[in-house]
Amino acid sequence: MAPGLGFSKWWAKDNSRKGTPVVVTMENPNYSVLEIDGPDEAFRPVDKDRGKNAKQYTWVLLLKAHRAVNCVSWVGNLMWALLGSVKKRLIFGEGVAMEESEKSGKSKLLFRLILTFLLMALSFLAFEVFAHLNGWHYFQNSSNNNNSLHILPNASEIKGLFHSVYVFWLEFRADYIAPLIVSLSNFCVALFLIQSLDRMILCLGCFWIKYKKVKPTVEKEPFKSNDLEGVGFDYPMVLVQIPMCNEKEVYEQSISAVCQLDWPKERLLIQVLDDSDDESIQWLIKAEVTKWSQKGVNIIYRHRLVRTGYKAGNLKSAMNCDYVKDYEYVAIFDADFQPNPDFLKLTVPHFKDNPELGLVQARWTFVNKDENLLTRLQNINLCFHFEVEQQVNGVFLNFFGFNGTAGVWRIKALEESGGWLERTTVEDMDIAVRAHLNGWKFIFVNDVKVLCELPESYEAYKKQQHRWHSGPMHLFRLCLPAIITSKITFFKKANLILLFFLLRKLILPFYSFTLFCIILPLTMFVPEAELPLWVICYVPVFMSFLNILPSPGSFPFIVPYLLFENTMSVTKFNAMISGLFKLGSSYEWVVTKKAGRSSESDLLAVEERESKAMNHHTQLLRGTSDSGLSELNKLKGHQEATPPKSPTKKTNKIFKKELTLAFLLLTAAFRSLLSAQGVHFYFLLFQGVTFLLVGLDLIGEQMS
Repeated sequence: MAPGLGFSKWWAKDNSRKGTPVVVTMENPNYSVLEIDGPDEAFRPVDKDRGKNAKQYTWVLLLKAHRAVNCVSWVGNLMWALLGSVKKRLIFGEGVAMEESEKSGKSKLLFRLILTFLLMALSFLAFEVFAHLNGWHYFQNSSNNNNSLHILPNASEIKGLFHSVYVFWLEFRADYIAPLIVSLSNFCVALFLIQSLDRMILCLGCFWIKYKKVKPTVEKEPFKSNDLEGVGFDYPMVLVQIPMCNEKEVYEQSISAVCQLDWPKERLLIQVLDDSDDESIQWLIKAEVTKWSQKGVNIIYRHRLVRTGYKAGNLKSAMNCDYVKDYEYVAIFDADFQPNPDFLKLTVPHFKDNPELGLVQARWTFVNKDENLLTRLQNINLCFHFEVEQQVNGVFLNFFGFNGTAGVWRIKALEESGGWLERTTVEDMDIAVRAHLNGWKFIFVNDVKVLCELPESYEAYKKQQHRWHSGPMHLFRLCLPAIITSKITFFKKANLILLFFLLRKLILPFYSFTLFCIILPLTMFVPEAELPLWVICYVPVFMSFLNILPSPGSFPFIVPYLLFENTMSVTKFNAMISGLFKLGSSYEWVVTKKAGRSSESDLLAVEERESKAMNHHTQLLRGTSDSGLSELNKLKGHQEATPPKSPTKKTNKIFKKELTLAFLLLTAAFRSLLSAQGVHFYFLLFQGVTFLLVGLDLIGEQMS
């Protein structure tokens, strides 16, 4: 029995309460006494510490300690793996190759600038850590705003020379450095908001197009002829061009797909424009052309002895052929593109009864979009580019940048706009701008898709993005006088200058790099200029959400996409500067490395093609001219005399700018711990780790 505890007086005192009182007493000393006065007593707020004994506190502490140990262990394993990768690449040199542009001395100015910021950050961090350990806490974060409040000591409270230097640094930082950073950050934030507004307007336009189901339409039988004695249809003459350069991995698939286009053979001519400087690749392409020529396809192989002007020079040389004057339209496909057989029947009819139409652009689709994380992130960007940017501009403005491939041009529009020019590395954008200035209209057909391949290695993707962002700035310098003096409307001029060039090609990489890679880490050492939370978190996440809308299957990658886009801002900013100021790398064309994944059926048929290679070679020799036969025999003899090469080991590149920025951001993340800035710390930490992974070439496939 439980001992009596004298509850009679308590019962007599509170007998007026409603409900049935319950008294629970426990003899076990490990439990406390629980008193419930009434039916509502259990739902009243009670003291958190009530009813807990020492053993319960022990278990709670053990559980918390276990969670903390697991968290620290996970972070430690991650950092240990990263350090192991750094050790292999930097100390032992296993498969390491420095970036070509940095080895050759290009882009050193930007690298030195980033390195300077890193050294400053490390110095400031050491200074602040020493002050923190000495208890010199003279600023605290305000709860009402994002700024920091200073409480500087009096002259009598200063202890020693170093203490006085630290106080002087705080005053100098608040009076001179912080205003400069605040002014620059406000300018970048304004640009950020303008660019975000542009993205939102484009998305609203896309929603309107989807809601109204607006899309270009054509007649069911646009080439129907009234001549009953003829074939019944009058198809226009179409020229198809396939420019390529050392495209050993994909030439066969591209030529095969183009040769199977559903168009009358007598109304179609295919030009294979080979700029390869490797003789073995040249003869492989010749062999493929000969095979299809024997099947009755009207196909021609062209090779230039002098490769001037890159792709623009190649296309210009092909358009100068005498027989081109017999053709009305020209379709262009890069070497890794595989159009469907009905491509021409879905695009060429748009030109009928539309004499002002100069270009019909089709959409790209990617066979290797799920190959790795890098291709998934590229797919997000390009889906937004086609689904939103090009579709909206095509519907409302009848203008957008030609993508260089998977499009059909009216040859008259090319000729009246000056043809292909060799002055930039973005010849596609160049001809599109000049055609727009001459009054030609463009159509984007989102329903017509052409299969192609995404770069699978970061090195190839980086070189591609450098060309795509340096070329437009170089072109802007060349086209600005022509835009100003052109006869198009003021609205079209403003769209070209402010939106097409400045906002989307110059402002975007400028603020992205400056705001998130330079200003944000520096504000950790200058807390008076701290960026608000909505700038580094809410707005970027919302804009990333809008970018992912055209590819809803990529929503799980929204955070990696946001971090990777900030990482790529270094390359885009460097390219933008080189193109704007005509630096050496602004006119550098590097063919994007292909992996040969242009067709899923080709991947499944690799073994079958290899087994038939000898039979195909024998058939080829029988149908080749005497000169071609001798050359093929020479090539075969050379291959037999050459000893087989051992497989090339895939190498990782070291990207110094990305690595330096990684250490800058991680240093700033460590500094933010002293100020207890939670969101800033996590953003800087994850962004720094992303830069580290990219700098060590641990994203995507490695190139052999």
